[in-house]
Amino acid sequence: MRVLITGASCGLGREMALLLGREGCQLALTGRRRGKLEQTAKDAGGECLVLPGDVGDYAAAKAGYAAIRRKWGGLDWAVLNAGISKSKNIREFSAETCRRIFEVNVIGAANWLEQVLPDMIQAGSGTIAGVASLAGWRGWPNSGAYCASKAALEILLESARLDLRGTGVRVVIVCPGFVKSELTGGRSKSMPFILEGEDGARRIINGIKRGKKVVHFPWQLSLPMKYLVRPMPDFLYDFLATQLEARR
Repeated sequence: MRVLITGASCGLGREMALLLGREGCQLALTGRRRGKLEQTAKDAGGECLVLPGDVGDYAAAKAGYAAIRRKWGGLDWAVLNAGISKSKNIREFSAETCRRIFEVNVIGAANWLEQVLPDMIQAGSGTIAGVASLAGWRGWPNSGAYCASKAALEILLESARLDLRGTGVRVVIVCPGFVKSELTGGRSKSMPFILEGEDGARRIINGIKRGKKVVHFPWQLSLPMKYLVRPMPDFLYDFLATQLEARR
């Protein structure tokens, strides 16, 4: 199976690459840090195509997919995983920080989506999986730009799923909770039910294989979020969110 993973130099992207490499998949790996990306490819084993570059760079995505087509003719899975985060209270809002978060988390996915879709549609098969977040289900203090970017990605993918009905191309939305990675490593606040990276990666891969439209975990966070927090009245949510953030 031919698989693209963006953001494969660390975190969930790296862990997914290691698991899929053990299964004998052909892996196209993207990331900004060439050294770490090459280490992921080495550790994954098998046939890997290393594509260093920023997902927010449209030209890099276009050149990267051209290299994939030359080598393998196309893809079976495209896992749009690359993402960044920065905690900042709205009182210290920076449009530049917000722009950069959206550039990676949303535009980066869109850049690759444009590349992979035509061949998948023509083939009548393929899977696009985008890694959003439970953080995109509602706003959260000190995380406005990140939450907004993940909400945008989820809606983009949901719309794509609707548009692609009947084409044979599947779209999977992945919404993890806290997973140990470089994104979470520097945080001082508590992260309930945090998972090891390999555990999170395995849940994503298994969810895709099972044909799920949405993969969310861990259930201790995702089910309360889905059935209680998302439909919660605003006045109650405002109180709950600010109280919980103050206690973290």
